[in-house]
Amino acid sequence: MKLRALRWVAGACAAALALTGCTAGISGNAQEGKTMVLSLNQSESHPSYIALTDFGERLKAATDGRWDIKVYPNETLGAQQEVIQLVSDGSVDMAIASGTQLENLNPEFATLNLPTVFKGIDHQISVLRDKGIVGPLFSSLEESKDLTVLGGLSQGDRNLYTVKGPIKEPKDLAGMKIRVQESELHIKMINAMGGAATPMSYGEVYTALQAGVLDGAENNEISYVTQKHNEVAKYVARTRHLVGLDYMLVNSTLLEEMTPEDRAILETEWQKTVDEHVKLWNADTEKAIESAKASGTKFNDVDKAAFDKALAPVVESALTSDDARELYEKITEAAQ
Repeated sequence: MKLRALRWVAGACAAALALTGCTAGISGNAQEGKTMVLSLNQSESHPSYIALTDFGERLKAATDGRWDIKVYPNETLGAQQEVIQLVSDGSVDMAIASGTQLENLNPEFATLNLPTVFKGIDHQISVLRDKGIVGPLFSSLEESKDLTVLGGLSQGDRNLYTVKGPIKEPKDLAGMKIRVQESELHIKMINAMGGAATPMSYGEVYTALQAGVLDGAENNEISYVTQKHNEVAKYVARTRHLVGLDYMLVNSTLLEEMTPEDRAILETEWQKTVDEHVKLWNADTEKAIESAKASGTKFNDVDKAAFDKALAPVVESALTSDDARELYEKITEAAQ
């Protein structure tokens, strides 16, 4: 048995045994058919799970069974920070990780997480596919962490939603406690937009909105509905202040084991996966919006220029190196 398979047995397989029925044979070798283990924090109904499962099926067919992918959803193999380390040491082969997670490994990733950096999903995906823009960043963890960023999946536009009334301009957020992820950048973002940023675990948001501990939160429409936040926060302001991003991480040593032909197939099938994910995401977003409206949610447009102006200092303060500024300029130029 290869060293990688031994590490799998000792690591993630043992942790996931009770929930997945994982066995030592899950990671074979390429000659017999290698099933790569992919960790995901979303459920089986999420666009990411569907698209990634299809990715594995297409990869298996295109390589005549030499490579396959088994997706483990619902953080079965651990939380994102833990799983990133498992991919780094080879215990898990692949993982989807949010953009904020990679900032801890290389601060330059923060540039792709800045508010207003992307004009929309199409702009974001075009940048993620442009190796002239993101190539050096995506390979920056290979030597130190044995991690390769294969690409990214969009989390869609993020908007504000509130309990007591509509938000149309930054001053409307004055004194409002708005939930954010535990990220320094996101805290600065909400404060700049006029609210009082309140870091909180995502699982606590519904109760906090219901009890008045929070006045609002920010997220994409799909999460807004699937987490039932539309039951307690009926006003959505289309601020589109951020386009969220997940990364596909792959153990670099594993990629080196692939033949050039199979590596090319992997890349081709990944790009098809990105396309499928965008279609699924857009369709699910429309369904979520209609569901929210049916439940009584009121959507409204905002003074986008005013919000963008308020966020400009946050963006500027984050561009602390020449590399970050150059990357930001390349991204913004790609939108023109």
